[in-house]
Amino acid sequence: LATALNERGQARYRSVEFAAALRDYTAAIECLPGFEVPYYNRGLVLYRLGDFDEAMKDFRKVLELNPQFEDAALSLKQAILDKEAKQKRGY
Repeated sequence: LATALNERGQARYRSVEFAAALRDYTAAIECLPGFEVPYYNRGLVLYRLGDFDEAMKDFRKVLELNPQFEDAALSLKQAILDKEAKQKRGY
């Protein structure tokens, strides 16, 4: 079920239905908390929405579950940089 919810979230993400994708990823996480992929995908949506703090939490959780998940490490670094840049600009 977690995989199916994650896949549906992916389809909604590609359709730019971010709120629905977030619900699907969260439901997948609730079904299988040790499944790192929906955390990563949810982090990507949160990042795109500019919610860097929440995105970073999800990317960190991915790395806690799977330290070899390179895309999560890269996304975490980018979210940190973008948050700092946003703060420097004053908004």
